[in-house]
Amino acid sequence: MDIKTFVDILGADFYTGVPDSQIKALCNYLMDTYGIDPHHHLIAANEGNCTALAAGYHLATGKVPVVYMQNSGQGNIINPVASLLNDKVYAIPVIFVIGWRGQPGVHDEPQHIYQGQVTVKLMEDMDIKPFIVSEDTAPEELSAAMDDFRGILAAGKSVAFIIRKNALTMDKKVVYKNGNKMVREEIIRHIAAFTGTDPIVSTTGKASRELFEIRVANGQSHQYDFLTVGSMGHTSSIALGIAINKPDHKIWCIDGDGSMLMHMGALAVTGSVCPANLVHIVINNGAHETVGGMPTAAGKIDVVAAAKACGYPDAVSVDNFEDLDRELAAAKENSGLRLIEIKCSIGARADLGRPTTTALENKTNFMNYLKSLD
Repeated sequence: MDIKTFVDILGADFYTGVPDSQIKALCNYLMDTYGIDPHHHLIAANEGNCTALAAGYHLATGKVPVVYMQNSGQGNIINPVASLLNDKVYAIPVIFVIGWRGQPGVHDEPQHIYQGQVTVKLMEDMDIKPFIVSEDTAPEELSAAMDDFRGILAAGKSVAFIIRKNALTMDKKVVYKNGNKMVREEIIRHIAAFTGTDPIVSTTGKASRELFEIRVANGQSHQYDFLTVGSMGHTSSIALGIAINKPDHKIWCIDGDGSMLMHMGALAVTGSVCPANLVHIVINNGAHETVGGMPTAAGKIDVVAAAKACGYPDAVSVDNFEDLDRELAAAKENSGLRLIEIKCSIGARADLGRPTTTALENKTNFMNYLKSLD
């Protein structure tokens, strides 16, 4: 279905969400039509954040907002849906548009399989009526579903459109870019050279895929790396948990700006613990690149100042490889919690592969390696 038809049938005036490749057509349409416009379209830090934004919009206008997201974010909406939106509490209606990764019968990555199995049931369990949009869903069918949904929304309940792969299309191409020069894969290559055999926890998306291929190209073992293939936003917390329990070993976290923003409170927790053996690297391209390149708020904030305010004793930002190598060497040689923000371009190799080991194999190899350090 053409995205303009989909949007017209929904008839909403305000959209907020977290981008997803399954609903890339919607994300691109909103960016092409509105950009980031607080009155019509906002990209949130996480799915709970956008649900609360939507609630505020409804309270101020009386209109029904749209919240879009990948189904992996359903966990983040459970609290505001159950304790804020629900018709037994404030009866705030929201239209959810959810990209269905891991839908049964369609091959997908391991982190999406179980989430895909429970996607529809989770919405039903939260008393949110779903309608599944497929490639062959006709506009008349969608219109009929929306007519049904209007009565539900008027009663203060929420509804959901579950979007299958390739269900929404957009002919116009939208290009995302920034003015940064450093390429992420080369950045990670430099990090791997300095870290040696130190354990690394890497974030969701292309960063972990690039680290995996760099190890292959270098003839190195994958045992040093925990690839956080799912659970976006929690990479630094995983690294913190390891650093606390392996205090005699340097632990490196390769984070992304979208991941850091998603659960930014982790900065304060890390700063309060202040482990002397943790290096938190934030590769900041100001974009949700893995799912299409839509912008994050990180392009407009001072990450270094935020880290220092949260208790990081050392935090720096670099935008060239000479400065990066100097900071990596300092982090390797000295103790103390530190954050290194790296300003990065948007883009990756078209032939970038995926890890050839399973998530369970990654965990087992990594845990065995950590055990060998004792």
